[in-house]
Amino acid sequence: MEQIKQYVEQHKQRLLDELFDLLRFPSVSADPKYKQDILKTADFVAQKFRDAGADKVEICETAGNPIVYGEKIIDTSKPTVLVYGHYDVQPPDPLELWKTPPFEPTIRDGKIYARGACDDKGQFYMHVKAFELMMQTNTLPCNIKFMIEGEEEVGSSNLSIFVKANKERLKADVVLISDTSMISMEHPSLETGLRGLSYLEVEVTGPNRDLHSGVYGGAVANPATILAKMIASMHDENNHITIPGFYDKVIDLTEAERKALNDAPYDESEYKKDLEIDELWGEKGYTTFERTGTRPTLEVNGIWGGYIGEGAKTVLPSKAHAKISMRLVPNQSSEEITKLFTDHFEKIAPKSVKVKVTPHHGGEPVVTPTDSVAYRAAQKAIAESFGKDPIPTRGGGSIPIVALFEAELGIKTVLMGFGLDSDALHSPNEKYDIYNYYKGIETIPLFHKYFAELS
Repeated sequence: MEQIKQYVEQHKQRLLDELFDLLRFPSVSADPKYKQDILKTADFVAQKFRDAGADKVEICETAGNPIVYGEKIIDTSKPTVLVYGHYDVQPPDPLELWKTPPFEPTIRDGKIYARGACDDKGQFYMHVKAFELMMQTNTLPCNIKFMIEGEEEVGSSNLSIFVKANKERLKADVVLISDTSMISMEHPSLETGLRGLSYLEVEVTGPNRDLHSGVYGGAVANPATILAKMIASMHDENNHITIPGFYDKVIDLTEAERKALNDAPYDESEYKKDLEIDELWGEKGYTTFERTGTRPTLEVNGIWGGYIGEGAKTVLPSKAHAKISMRLVPNQSSEEITKLFTDHFEKIAPKSVKVKVTPHHGGEPVVTPTDSVAYRAAQKAIAESFGKDPIPTRGGGSIPIVALFEAELGIKTVLMGFGLDSDALHSPNEKYDIYNYYKGIETIPLFHKYFAELS
């Protein structure tokens, strides 16, 4: 451990400068105008693999954004770790809410503010630098493969094709991912599961054009009003989702599982203070940890229609739209839930409007084993690095590729993230603590060490 700390201390400014260089690329996968920036980011990542000591580095073309692959095979008889991450980021909008430019990383109070700082550039780059550290100190104990994609934020559809076509190349004993969070640096944790996702867009159409709200108001259905009513009807008075069949395959936690989950440190007043809200909201009968990690949800991610510019324009809109995501739990299928939503949405629409549902992407929920060699290696690594055992938790987010790794490659995943829930992922002013970045680089080599020893 001392050798690791010395290396990080000796190179800490360079390690930070390189991350800043990576963060300056506006690698937004959702918007085609950033395509050239995506390609430049892939080139940067590939070069850093080479600089760190990887062999067979390749930028793999896909029908969408490229995948960057690299490996170092030291001995085929030793175990192999496949590191997954993504270099694409969410759109930075709304730009006016950023205190500093989203693609010009800035340090405030020991935190790096930039789009992608935590999700996932800061976190996957820890693995590149940890690999460099092990190569430079001649302490790499196992084989390592890297697969860093550029479409995670838009569903990873081309990665699944790549995985199916490259099973031999990607053959490994475990997948290691840092795209998740810890409770805190004082209370380190390991996520043991992720929710799935069904993401779709809905459109409600009324008249064939925007109408004068005085001439036609009260006589023609307003699509924005209808859409609002339809969405509101999807939760009852207990905030339970009302789509028929939605909960049919949901398995409730046992009392022992609920107790273990809720034993994790939690300060509700601090939680509300951080978000500047007076009261929490959610499904009745469940705690915050249960609602965000083990229960399915339905959320509106965006809603619009009619005139939304400056000043007033009295129109009755022709169309109204919303983007909706549903987080899913084990046993739920993204394809089945998407169909249940679509059928229900079409059924509850009044005859005064027409509706259209367009699925975007989805992913399946996963639970990772806590009795595996890889999980125990992660436990030991965090215990040594932090001086205390990690707390097992359930993650509320989704990484669609995790279920695919298990289905296609037959291997489990370890979710060893170093972010925090308060890092404003997908929001303006996303951040990542410098301490967390360095701590990740220190901890990851210990995972490889213990995984090699225990395998």
